[in-house]
Amino acid sequence: MDDLELLLPGEADVLVQRLRSFQLKELGSEGWNQQHENLEKLNMQAILDATVSQGEPIQELLVTYGKIPTLVEELITVEMWKHKVFPVLCKLEDFKPQNTFPIYMVVHHEASIINLLETVFFHKEVCESADDTILDLVDYCHRKLTLLVARTGHGGHPEEERFQDNNPMHELQKQAELMEFEISLKALSVLRYITDCVDSHSLSTLSRMLSTHNIPCLLVELLEHSPWKRQEGGKLQQFESGHWQTVAPSEQQKLSKLDGQVWITLYNLLLSPEARTHYCLTSFAKGQLLKLQAFLTDILLDQLPNLADLKCFLAHLALAEAQPPKKDLVLEQIPEIWERLEQENKGKWQAIAKHQLKHVFSLSEQDLRLQAQRWAETYRLDVLEVLAPERPHCAYCAAEASKRCSRCQKEWYCCRECQVKHWEKHGKTCVLATEGDRAK
Repeated sequence: MDDLELLLPGEADVLVQRLRSFQLKELGSEGWNQQHENLEKLNMQAILDATVSQGEPIQELLVTYGKIPTLVEELITVEMWKHKVFPVLCKLEDFKPQNTFPIYMVVHHEASIINLLETVFFHKEVCESADDTILDLVDYCHRKLTLLVARTGHGGHPEEERFQDNNPMHELQKQAELMEFEISLKALSVLRYITDCVDSHSLSTLSRMLSTHNIPCLLVELLEHSPWKRQEGGKLQQFESGHWQTVAPSEQQKLSKLDGQVWITLYNLLLSPEARTHYCLTSFAKGQLLKLQAFLTDILLDQLPNLADLKCFLAHLALAEAQPPKKDLVLEQIPEIWERLEQENKGKWQAIAKHQLKHVFSLSEQDLRLQAQRWAETYRLDVLEVLAPERPHCAYCAAEASKRCSRCQKEWYCCRECQVKHWEKHGKTCVLATEGDRAK
């Protein structure tokens, strides 16, 4: 597998050392784009290392150089940009981009970082190296899980029902919505890894998860609604590996990875000694948690035997008296990244949007071609195919695909008809990517 290494020995070391935080107005700039490309390389190398079991130096380097807090700050910075600047940018009168690719890169940056964090947070030392930013990351995960719950309350999956025209900005907004869903699912996995270390977290972190956000009750709502599952045409579908996939009747009782993450997180938060000491089981919490009893079937327990302990805990909880809300005065740390960024940029959202429109997102054709070339160099198809756990999917209808665009070799299709229908969207990107390859 050595020939599939993305980074040469020593190259990953340099890229990790260069990681730094950027101001909101710098997102999309040349220096920021370089870091985004570096992050993608680190991301792919980390996944490749984990996939083929060839050691995990990326995780070790991030810990050694103390870069996990930097990644958390970058994650929250781009999240704030999406909430505060992106909507303003879209409403500017002179905002009529010929190509939305540069903006997509900023939107995609959040997904790149959460992907990398999901890969490396499996290791306890990574979680510990987050230091005080673990509080900011807990808040971030809570925001994403709240979005998942809110999504189920509004009927499901809007990205497939809106923006039916081929307007570039509408297409970008559609992609952003789908990406937000995937990011939220990744945040669930990161939260699970955070709770794996629950007994070594500070009191402030425990309080944030159990009292401020009451994450156990939020997880109960997620299990009730399972936003990663849906009925389509009378068939059960499940969101896995970036796509909705039909679940065969014989597989419907099988525990999905996402359901498993929720159950393990609940187990960590309800049964670990430290968490049990600090979680106040009020009448509301008791009522919510007892809903879990209906899910703890023999079939589930066969797949996750440790949940037998959770079943016993709930049986005792049903007989116990609810606790009154705690009124203790506790001095604790609070997350500071979101609030600091908001204070630093308060009243400047429109100025940032105008600055980025003029200096960042109005690229010439030549600049777009150069950027496409750089991305073609960043993404190596041979490595991506190794990382993919399954067959590729059609870019138009999401069915399993076997044919690749012969021109750019970057999009997949299930049939000629889908390729023709998708050309109006894919055409410009295809031309830019092809010209970028020729310019090498």
